[in-house]
Amino acid sequence: MQLHDYLNNKFPNLKLRPSLFYNWDFGIRFELGNPDEENIGSYMERVYFRAITLFNALHSIRDEIFVVANVHHAGEGNILKRRKVKIFNHHIKSKDILYRLQHQIIPYVFEDVYDIYDIETHRYLLKCKVQDVKYIHLIKAICNREMDIRPKIFHDVFFINLSKDTIFHIYDDRGCDIIASNKESIRPLYELYNDWVLEYDKEAIDKLFQ
Repeated sequence: MQLHDYLNNKFPNLKLRPSLFYNWDFGIRFELGNPDEENIGSYMERVYFRAITLFNALHSIRDEIFVVANVHHAGEGNILKRRKVKIFNHHIKSKDILYRLQHQIIPYVFEDVYDIYDIETHRYLLKCKVQDVKYIHLIKAICNREMDIRPKIFHDVFFINLSKDTIFHIYDDRGCDIIASNKESIRPLYELYNDWVLEYDKEAIDKLFQ
């Protein structure tokens, strides 16, 4: 199944970009980092722990997934060049799996938000199983996005679970969005990790599940 066809079927009219939570009916926004934590070491340990715990709760190692990275950049004049990223080389266990990596050039995914038309989005996507991904290292690098910590990944990375019909996206160390084609598939996360639900959106999320 192609990503485009899958999204049209399970998540119609959804643009694969942040914020997923505010652009889909069934979702949860979890807090990863505690803004009151002053010690950077303790802060990031909490961020990593929550992000990895939520990922493990949502995914099984044999689940089939798409790992998708959106890379945005402008070219010189009207010529936009393909920019290779190291996300997949560093975080996929087998080179045989890497041969499946696809590259697409699409209009800038925030074009309608910022009225910017001289940027393209280069979308890299890999269909594999969770067990093919060094996801703990990948998740930590994503969480480091805004921090002075390496390794870090600046691009938006989405884990699309074809087995569960969910999408998992860490937007930075502050939090992550989990959306689903059916709210019942993520109800266990809401119940188990209710204390982690972002307070700002908790009333709306409680209403969804109650």
